[in-house]
Amino acid sequence: MSVTPLPRTAGAVPLVVAVDRFLDRFRDDPGTRATYAETLTRLRATAGDRLPVGHLTPELYETVMARWDDKAANTFNKHLSALNSFAAYCRRQEWLTTDPGRRLERRKVTRARDRAIPRARLERLFTDDRNQLRERVLWRMLYETCARADEILGLDVPDLDMEFRRALVVEKGGGRAYVHWETPIARLLPRLLQGRTTGPLFLADRRAPVAGRRAQALADIDPTTGRGRLSYPRAEYLFKRASILHDPHSVGYTLHQLRHSGLTHLASRGRTAAELQAKSRHRHLATLGLYVHLGEDTAARITAENDDTNRRRHR
Repeated sequence: MSVTPLPRTAGAVPLVVAVDRFLDRFRDDPGTRATYAETLTRLRATAGDRLPVGHLTPELYETVMARWDDKAANTFNKHLSALNSFAAYCRRQEWLTTDPGRRLERRKVTRARDRAIPRARLERLFTDDRNQLRERVLWRMLYETCARADEILGLDVPDLDMEFRRALVVEKGGGRAYVHWETPIARLLPRLLQGRTTGPLFLADRRAPVAGRRAQALADIDPTTGRGRLSYPRAEYLFKRASILHDPHSVGYTLHQLRHSGLTHLASRGRTAAELQAKSRHRHLATLGLYVHLGEDTAARITAENDDTNRRRHR
C-alpha cells in the first residue's frame, strides 16, 4: 500500500486531516487522546473541517475558548493547553507559520490550602442511600485505591482480581499497574456486578447508541445489557451534585479530591512518602509533598488535644 505524503506548503492541509494526524500520536495514551479530542472537536465545529490549517487565527481560538470562559481555571487551562499543543505540532510540520493562541493567557489557579475531605463527611457520603450503588462503589473505590478517576472508570470486569482485592488499570502513558481496595469494596462489588463477567465495570444508565457521533467502541459496551461505559463528565457531575449536600460551603467536591483525600488520610496515619508513592504510583517523591501535608483533620485533632479549658479535670 502506498502512502501519499501531505503537502508541506503552509496552509495547504485541511484542519480535519491535521487533527487526525495529531491525535494519532496518542494511540497508546487514551486519556491524553480523549482530552485533546474534546478540545479539537470544538475547534473543528467552530472553524469547519475543510479550513486550511494555515488559516487558523487568534479570533478563531478566542471563539473556541469562549466555550469554557465561565469554567474553573483548571478546565480553561486544560483546553488552552490542548489548542496550543496542536498549534505547536502544526508549526513543526510547517503547516502553520503563526501562533493563533498568542492572545490567550492561562488563568491563575487559586488552590485551597486543604483539598482533603474529612473522613466523617466521606463516610456519610459513601453510605447515603439516596445515591445509586454504582456511584457509592465508584466513590469508595477511588478513595480506597487512591487511583485516578479515568483509571477506575476505564476498568473492565475481567480486570478485577477479587481474591486479592485488586484490579489492573491502564496508567497515564499506557502502562499497566495494580490498585488495591479494602473490605468495604470487597463486600459491595458482588452486588454491583450481579454475575456479570464481561464489559465495563461501571455502566451508564442507558443503552449505548450503535451509530452516529455518540456511538462508542464495542469494548466500551456491555454485550449483555447494551449499556456503555460511564463517562468521566457524567461521573463528575453526579459526584458534585451529591456531595453538595455534605459540603458546608454548598459547592460540592470533585472526583480527584477522593484520591487526594485517600493519600492525605494515609499520611496522617503515619505512612511514609515511600509508602504513599507505592500506593499512588507517583513517579517522583517530590510530588507527594501536597499529600504529606497533614491537613484539616490533624489541625483539628491537635487543637482539641491542646484545649485545656475543655479537658476533663482529674479529681
